[in-house]
Amino acid sequence: MFRGLACAYYRPVTIRPQGGRWRRAAALAALALGLPSCARERAGIGNSPTAQAWFTAGEAETGLDFVHHNGMTGKLLFPEMMGPGCAFLDYDGDGDLDVFIVEGGELSDPWRPPAAGKGNRLFRNDLRESGKLHFTDVSARALPPAVGYGMGIAVGDVDGDGFPDLYVTNLGHNQLLLNRRDGTFVDATPGSGADDPRWSTSATFFDYDRDGRLDLFIANYADWTLATDRPCYAPSSARDYCGPLVYSPVPDRLLHNVGGGRFVDVSLAAGLNAAYGRGLGVVAADLDGDGWPDLYVANDGTDNQLWINQRNGTFVNNALLAGCAFNDAGQPEGSMGIGIGDVDENGDDDLFVTNFADEKNDLYVSVAPGLFEDRTRVSGLAAPSRGFTGFGTAMADFDGDSHLDLIVANGKVRLDPRLVAAGDPHPLGERNQLFRNLGNGTFEDASARGGPPFRRAEVGRGLAVGDVDNDGDLDVLISNNAGPVRLLINRKGPPASWYGFRAIDRERGSDALGARVRMILASGKPIVRSVHTDGSYLSASDPRIVFYLPAGQEARRLEVAWPGGKREAWTVDPSMKNRYTTLTRGAGSPPAGP
Repeated sequence: MFRGLACAYYRPVTIRPQGGRWRRAAALAALALGLPSCARERAGIGNSPTAQAWFTAGEAETGLDFVHHNGMTGKLLFPEMMGPGCAFLDYDGDGDLDVFIVEGGELSDPWRPPAAGKGNRLFRNDLRESGKLHFTDVSARALPPAVGYGMGIAVGDVDGDGFPDLYVTNLGHNQLLLNRRDGTFVDATPGSGADDPRWSTSATFFDYDRDGRLDLFIANYADWTLATDRPCYAPSSARDYCGPLVYSPVPDRLLHNVGGGRFVDVSLAAGLNAAYGRGLGVVAADLDGDGWPDLYVANDGTDNQLWINQRNGTFVNNALLAGCAFNDAGQPEGSMGIGIGDVDENGDDDLFVTNFADEKNDLYVSVAPGLFEDRTRVSGLAAPSRGFTGFGTAMADFDGDSHLDLIVANGKVRLDPRLVAAGDPHPLGERNQLFRNLGNGTFEDASARGGPPFRRAEVGRGLAVGDVDNDGDLDVLISNNAGPVRLLINRKGPPASWYGFRAIDRERGSDALGARVRMILASGKPIVRSVHTDGSYLSASDPRIVFYLPAGQEARRLEVAWPGGKREAWTVDPSMKNRYTTLTRGAGSPPAGP
């Protein structure tokens, strides 16, 4: 019924200038405004019979059956439109990616555990067993009960047993879930020191002191409770969701892993109390090139932070001097998600931050170790993003041309009067966006070529990237607020030759989060990819990395910079083509150069 109302509301005007230009104008308007799929279909967006869709929707045919419950009751409570996150991970160690999705709950009492069967969900990928991509819901057997209103998920091997563990952030108490290596998880939060009773959002596992154990950073958001909830209004004087500045920020936390599944809060000693905002996104990476992991935090409505690791257990926020605290106009924005990767192919990681509508998503390009420049406008990303509110995001090579593209999950945070008038019960929907890297410092909006998944108007939040069917190209998982999870299967396909790698630590058998892998081509040009699961918004991605070679090029060798500073090299041989190869720390050779 609601779809019919929305379609009636968005019926295109019938003025027809010469050449059918009204149709193209309607298409452009639909692209800019993120109208429902019916309106965009009438405008002819993405329906070219000759265009090959990059993605098709795969959630229904693969059994990925999940619809997020945000607990909305009509009171427009602030937290209800913020989650959820999602993750790709191989929890059972069988070589294919499983799916974890965070559930919301009831905001009448967000600190109350969800009812039985209403908590977080884990779907096992049966690809290896059946040869077909299909998921089985194993939540009831594999997961302990959730403890609160869910937000995000971080993935990492906390205890070094070779199996990924989970950290679930909530509005309220968080959960540390240790993998028992038998297909189940146990709630190890009590006595671990890993809990945080505030409103936590994104989190990341990283080894900040290089002692071989994964530490934990938790981004916290705002000081909201039912008792402090305030009514907020749109410019029209209608009730609406509150903005972030209505509620005070709460400090983030850094937890040091001391072994045995225990953590110690070192936030003050590390200097993280020097600045904090309403944290929504976080990524850990060596952003100044000194071999030690730093942190970049996206804050909603205040300046973003670049915490540079001082290599002595402390951090200093250098975002202002580094050029990535504000946009190019010197203003803070409503920052949500973070993408990271080497988009300009100079060997350094660049940053992409999604923001509130009427701002723009920002591309911070590394111009020197630890220094960035906002190149959003010259890259062609400013205008296409200004009309959308971006959340989950990633840099990934979706079309196999060796250049990192961008994908963004969009969804409003203020009620859309047009959708309200159309009777939409959750009037925050927007379509998602896909940007193709042209390899010359610019991007083009390729959303129309993305296929049916980019024609829906939904409330996109979490986003994860990974090769879910192990065919060499990168797929996407998107979690929607008060809507179904979406699995975007890549149909563009990898090029004739691709190389996939998993970098692990020999002693732990764990993914070497923070490792940087350089593939050196016959021409001498390097392609750099980093091992990480974090970034995006509330979500975690596949730690494996994939290389696609430029046309006519051949790979010669790999060089891996491991966490802790050691470097090793491997010769690339034909047996590595079109498959995933494990790179084990200690099994390589000394690199040839500095």
